[in-house]
Amino acid sequence: MSGLVELCGREAEAGAIAALLAGARRGESALLVLRGEPGIGKTALLDHAVAAAGDLRLLRGTGVESEAELPFSGLEMVLRPALGCLPALPAPQRAALEAAFGLGSGSGADPMLVGLAVLSLLAEHADKDGLLCVVDDAQWLDRASRDALLFAARRLRAEGVVMLFAARDGEGSFPAPGLPELRVSGLRPEAAAALLDRHPLPPALRFRLLAEAQGNPLALLELPVALGAEPTAAFAPGALPMTSRLQLTFHGQVSRIPEASQTLLLVAAADDGGDLAAILRAAASLGAGVEDLLPAERAGLIVRGGPEDALRFRHPLIRAAVYQRAPLAHRLAVHRALAAALDGPEHADRRAWHLAAAATGPDEEAATALEHAAVRARERSGYEAAAAACERAARLSADPEARARLEAMAAEAALETGDLERAGDLARRAGARAGGVPAVRARLAQVQALAEFWKGSYPAAHQRLLDGAALITGADPAAPTGGADPAVSTGGGDPAQAAELLIQALHTAWYLGERQLAATLDRLSALPLADTDPLAPISRFLVHLLNTGGSQPPPSLGETLDTVRRRGEAPDQALMILCGAALARGQDADAYLLANTLAAGHRARGSAGRLPTVLFFTVEGEVFTGRHLDALTTATEALGLARDTGQQQWVSQFSSVLAYLDAARGDEDACGRHAEAGLAGAAAGAISPGAPWAHWSLGLLDLGLGRAEAALSRFERLAREPMRHHICATRSTPDLVESAVRVGAPERAAEPLARFERWAESVRQPWADALVLRCRGLLGADEQAEQSYAAALKLHDQDSRPVEYARTALLYGEWLRRARRKAEARGLLNGALEVFDRLGMAPWAERARGELTATGAQDQGARAGGGAAAVLTPQELQIVRLAAQGLSNRDIAAQLFLSHRTVGFHLYKAYPKLGVASRGELKDLAVTLGL
Repeated sequence: MSGLVELCGREAEAGAIAALLAGARRGESALLVLRGEPGIGKTALLDHAVAAAGDLRLLRGTGVESEAELPFSGLEMVLRPALGCLPALPAPQRAALEAAFGLGSGSGADPMLVGLAVLSLLAEHADKDGLLCVVDDAQWLDRASRDALLFAARRLRAEGVVMLFAARDGEGSFPAPGLPELRVSGLRPEAAAALLDRHPLPPALRFRLLAEAQGNPLALLELPVALGAEPTAAFAPGALPMTSRLQLTFHGQVSRIPEASQTLLLVAAADDGGDLAAILRAAASLGAGVEDLLPAERAGLIVRGGPEDALRFRHPLIRAAVYQRAPLAHRLAVHRALAAALDGPEHADRRAWHLAAAATGPDEEAATALEHAAVRARERSGYEAAAAACERAARLSADPEARARLEAMAAEAALETGDLERAGDLARRAGARAGGVPAVRARLAQVQALAEFWKGSYPAAHQRLLDGAALITGADPAAPTGGADPAVSTGGGDPAQAAELLIQALHTAWYLGERQLAATLDRLSALPLADTDPLAPISRFLVHLLNTGGSQPPPSLGETLDTVRRRGEAPDQALMILCGAALARGQDADAYLLANTLAAGHRARGSAGRLPTVLFFTVEGEVFTGRHLDALTTATEALGLARDTGQQQWVSQFSSVLAYLDAARGDEDACGRHAEAGLAGAAAGAISPGAPWAHWSLGLLDLGLGRAEAALSRFERLAREPMRHHICATRSTPDLVESAVRVGAPERAAEPLARFERWAESVRQPWADALVLRCRGLLGADEQAEQSYAAALKLHDQDSRPVEYARTALLYGEWLRRARRKAEARGLLNGALEVFDRLGMAPWAERARGELTATGAQDQGARAGGGAAAVLTPQELQIVRLAAQGLSNRDIAAQLFLSHRTVGFHLYKAYPKLGVASRGELKDLAVTLGL
């Protein structure tokens, strides 16, 4: 600890850092973002952390402003000392990171796979010693590096890794929502005075500097030096912001060194990556040489060091002072010199940006170089860099068609980064230049639609998709749809491209209402898709989405998928829409199988960002079949991934699914919290994504707790537009009927039940017929009720859909008890109670237990449910299941987007809960434990 950086007045900040480092030594992981104005002491705190780290391993990097458009440049700087651990990573992660750093030939990896590789590499490098990773000037990290580091930071658990980021206020951007932050503010008066008193000053000047510096440590150290060098300098109190005053101070220091040294500093400032060889080559063409470094070093303006003898400015504000106050002609000359000096293929991206910076008008050479840089960036998943390069190239091109093409490429890349406003703006600009090329304009309409969709503007997104499809087919997107030919009035375009757009439009229409959904289905059905097109069988399946009649059996998802595979490969987006449609048509088992297949593919490819969409269909299948523990595990994992990847739509959806599981358990507080999160974020003209599940959850909670009138109001809301076509509205109809009967208003259930009966008849599923019979039992007279309940129980599958069986058995048992047939009632009520207790459905178990007591059975009290697995957290259960299948910690980590150390930590906690001591025992007990 003897090498600790001396800090003045930063006891609280140093204490917070010390606590994080102590946690790392215990194997705990943590992160912290330090924010504050330039010169406030963020770097000093990072230096203090490095000195206090002791035996912890160290990774350190700094954001470089001139490299902010070079994908993964910042990440490579941070991770360079850890690259020796690359061979220990799973092959897909290793390939993704090697491709990102240009060390391998792979391309196009999911950006989140790079983030997962970073997480794994940090865990490997930490080993048993622990690790401190510090990143200064994080506001200047390139977007790809920032996203990868933040994804890893959000998934840290038990690796013994501490990540510290320092970011400047008001310049650049380092958004890190939801992560712990520490705002570094000015020093307290006594600490500021102690720091200033390192310089002997007259009392009047001392008082003035204390007032002007406002506790900024850099100002307290530098302004006295500046006044000592130029005692007559005028510093009007408050005339300039502190950053500008400090830049003036540094500029004064720069102006006192020789002109050749100033030229060399300007070259270094224009390319602040610190590559000394390139700086000297460029400076030589401007009349400066290596000997001109000495005056700048003596003045304390620059420092050299590190493994590559990099050249750095002592403080970023010195670089800003040098570059911003240099004449424009000098800056242009310097960029031209740097472009000439960076002539090797490894410097192609930097050269392209220097060519662009040197341009004063249209410049096809620079535009071409930037387009090539954009292609390379996309191949490495550096979409932000690709968007910036294409946008700048478009401005430098004099060819209108080339500008439109480049802006379209920029829009698509910006969409990949999640920069929705920028993507929409670029698409609009490109669309205005695209002229009469329908396919290009349709692509741009799709970009605009997706940008609107992810902002929650579902009506606007829906219209954009219809417009895009109409551009291809020549149809009028506002024309009414009926039995005519709404989508092919003039033809001439690619029906498959139009089909992709309309299939996406089904997703947006889903949130708008049944009318919009039906109109979109009409357009899709009218498309003349070739029978050999993989989208043709998908289209034929989807157009039956709202069918509630007809003598023909509904198309089978399994047969549809077989046909698709024989014809080629369908886009994932179309398969996911197909999965949701299958659930809407009652084909739960096939939809669940497809969802799991898609999820397995995303896990294998490391596509963390795409996994929540598929897991939503997985969790719906688990809820519908009464596998509540499985559903809790899936929803918990997916909600964490959705939050970590910034997907608010799925945060809303999975929060609402968790609310349903809370309602089933009777946890009113948790249900309310989760439902509130699911209802948040509704946009004008549309419901929030999680609204249907949230209303079902709150209704189920009320019904379970005996508040039938409140429950009925919830279910009736679901049964009206714009939600009545939703899966939740359909599946909750039996709950609505039960609520209506309990409040003595069965007529309020008549229309929803008639709709449900038509749906059940059309889907032809025994479990759906059983639910119809349950509803008829609730509404029927004595003889009809008994016949309906008995018939329903024969159709129910007690093993594959236990909750629905138990709900019907409870109602039938209650009916038998009221009919004084107590002995018959006990068997049904005991069967229902066993299911409710096993699944932890406390309100329903209490109701069954009360009915049993009323039959004369002895009250046995509440029974523990869920088996041994119920004592595990959702993440522990998920990890234990995979371990019981024989997967290693590293394999499990890759599937769940965690580090292998976090997996080991959870297994360590799970073993004593299960009464086992090793993996081998897990395999032996897997069946017994229901794992």
